[in-house]
Amino acid sequence: MYSRVPPASLNPDPLAVFGRIVPRDHTLLALLAEHYLLSTDQIASALFDTRRTAQRRLTILHRLDVLHRFGRSGAHGRYGSLLYTLGPVGLQLHPTVYHDPTGTGGKAPRSSLERAKRIAASGQVNHLLGVNQFFTDLIATARRAADAQLSRWWSEQHATTVYAQAGIRPDGHGVWTVGDTSTGFFLEHDNDTENLARVVAKLRGYERLTTFGPRYPVLFWVPSRRREASLLGVLAGLRTASPIATAVHAPDPAGRVWTLVSDPTHRRYLHELPCDHGPDTVTNPQRFEDL
Repeated sequence: MYSRVPPASLNPDPLAVFGRIVPRDHTLLALLAEHYLLSTDQIASALFDTRRTAQRRLTILHRLDVLHRFGRSGAHGRYGSLLYTLGPVGLQLHPTVYHDPTGTGGKAPRSSLERAKRIAASGQVNHLLGVNQFFTDLIATARRAADAQLSRWWSEQHATTVYAQAGIRPDGHGVWTVGDTSTGFFLEHDNDTENLARVVAKLRGYERLTTFGPRYPVLFWVPSRRREASLLGVLAGLRTASPIATAVHAPDPAGRVWTLVSDPTHRRYLHELPCDHGPDTVTNPQRFEDL
């Protein structure tokens, strides 16, 4: 009953739609509630077996007003040509405090359409897609591996709020689990648009965090070998409580792509990076517990 694409209707039944939402749809809506938007390709790789199956289901959800979708100029390649965010039904099912990617200080939108317009007009679309690509690639890797999972994925605003005392602003926070090893990390998604001094200055907040919270590796995910070499040169010899690692944008961020600044002799898998979840105290909010 879920495979037939319903025709567009000017007068949809406001209650019938709720019976058509399946668990996978709720997973997608929860991601969009926190992370604003995902492309067709990101959704397909994270949640579906084929792109065609994903496109069909997304069309259904769009026509049922569960999702909004929009295109953008030059949208192609890994990010796909259509971008999805919460529609009116989706926002009812998964209400969110994340209304505007430029900040949380403004008023909540009056509708899902207003929220979608804020996202599309924010100037953050490319950045959000780049960050979300990193995490959806991890989810896709976990789907192919029996012993791996993305155990936690927080948005920039979520991590910033939880660790406000340290003043960090990571592009994302996650915990990657392989077997019995759970590696927390903070992501700095770099597009070679900031000077290196500003990039290095971000480490001050992570240093403050280590005095009361986790000592997670800070991951600089950079667009080229040249950028990585420049960053490693600046960071060489810098002593930090937080491990720092670099890697160049690639389809498998869980792979053996990470160079640890303190030991750049070889590249490591993501789960091989040093990690300390921090003290089990009230000063370390929402401490991750290894299962």
